[in-house]
Amino acid sequence: MRILVVEDDSLVREFVVEALREVGHQVIHAADGEEALAWCGRRVADVLVTDIKLSGKIDGWQIAERCREHDPELPVVYASGFSPVKPRPVAGSPFLQKPYHPEDIVKAVSDAAAGRAKPSN
Repeated sequence: MRILVVEDDSLVREFVVEALREVGHQVIHAADGEEALAWCGRRVADVLVTDIKLSGKIDGWQIAERCREHDPELPVVYASGFSPVKPRPVAGSPFLQKPYHPEDIVKAVSDAAAGRAKPSN
């Protein structure tokens, strides 16, 4: 599976990329919203993993919304280290509170991707 990880903290980004690669995923990573949107326009990912609060003008919510313009069924996993941030209700999109364990991100990605794989009725 190809996963786009958007995280502005380089240590957290490396942690997430490594955790996902260890279980066999191909991982593309971006440090900010602008870089992420460039990847989204190319539809290179099967799952988007994004921090909500990012440096720059584009946050994780906006990245997900813009990526879903190109791929309406794109599964998204949201993460945040800021507890005051209230998750927006997006059906099938897991929300992880930082800090989290490597197995948490791997499970969230698998769960989100499984939701996409379900046949629609």
